[in-house]
Amino acid sequence: MKITNLWKKLFILIGVLFLLASCIPTPPESSEEEVIQQEDNEEGETSIVPTYQLSEEQYKPIIPFRPSAARGVITDQVRNRLDIDEMEKGLRRLSMEYFDPKEYYYDEGQYLSENTVKTLIDDLNPPKQEIKTEEEHRENPRVFSHVLEQNYVEVEEDEIELRGVSIGIALKSVYRFETETGGPYTEDISESDMLEKGKKIAQDLLEHLREYEDVQSVPIMIALYREEEIASPVPGSYVAKTYVQGSDMLIGDWEEVNEENVLFPSNYAKENFPDTNKVLEEFGQKIADYFPNYVGYIGNGFYVDNDLKRLNIHIPIEFNGSSEIVGFTQYVYGLVKNSFTGDYDIDVQIASSDQIESIIFQKAGDEEPTAHILQ
Repeated sequence: MKITNLWKKLFILIGVLFLLASCIPTPPESSEEEVIQQEDNEEGETSIVPTYQLSEEQYKPIIPFRPSAARGVITDQVRNRLDIDEMEKGLRRLSMEYFDPKEYYYDEGQYLSENTVKTLIDDLNPPKQEIKTEEEHRENPRVFSHVLEQNYVEVEEDEIELRGVSIGIALKSVYRFETETGGPYTEDISESDMLEKGKKIAQDLLEHLREYEDVQSVPIMIALYREEEIASPVPGSYVAKTYVQGSDMLIGDWEEVNEENVLFPSNYAKENFPDTNKVLEEFGQKIADYFPNYVGYIGNGFYVDNDLKRLNIHIPIEFNGSSEIVGFTQYVYGLVKNSFTGDYDIDVQIASSDQIESIIFQKAGDEEPTAHILQ
């Protein structure tokens, strides 16, 4: 078993990066290529295109990093932190079908500014000043939460050129509101109503984006993201996408995105994903048999076309010393190795009340997991 004691904070960070990105291959010796950033850069500031790429499933960024023109707005608009992460990562994942990571570099959205995003959200939702009563709120929910922009660029003759734009539209599944006389109230939004509103918003956003000179003739991918409730322990997911050719002003057909984040344990998981639910129940029972302080786990299974691609397990537990952490991690390592098939990525976090104590992860296809004790 591969367990490494990490005693510096730097190594803790490295451990977390391993958890998120799994094993990172050692890149060959190479130099970084310098290019002149022409876009929005009158002074000809030098930018660097990295030679290294973490994996074929990751885009290489332009350096120095250019923050999004709407940086930070998403945290005010989307209330569940898990939704924020999934929306950003999921949009990059969907973009790979249209903008190949082998050919394109990733750049944060540079066109939709903070003020523009907030104005679009207000303009494309029912007007606040006209909605006062509980009945009016329920009949006119403000479903549109946020618009996320990502840019994909290419290097040609020492110039960086925009080649595509991806747009994620965050839409509520539960609308929370208050009136002058009461609240808070909630109104469930059906997926069909959400999709209807989202597609209209997407057309308006497309027309707005075509007003930017750089975006007038590039393809745009637009995806609709269905948020989870504020307190949900798992995020929502993208439910539909469309691809608009360069210069087109009208959205054509939409394609269903069959992705889902599933909470384990839950009645929904038990009914719809019984095999994985049973494996996790047995996994949890074996932990309970070993450790008296164990109270349960939180699992998140990420499915694409009903096929499990990633399983995250968070185990909160209280320890009475470092030896308990080591022993418990060793035991859970063995359970991970023997309980799961290895056909999907698996990440396990073992945490005390105030910090992550150890992590265990295995990339799909790997022969055995890897573990790090973060102390």
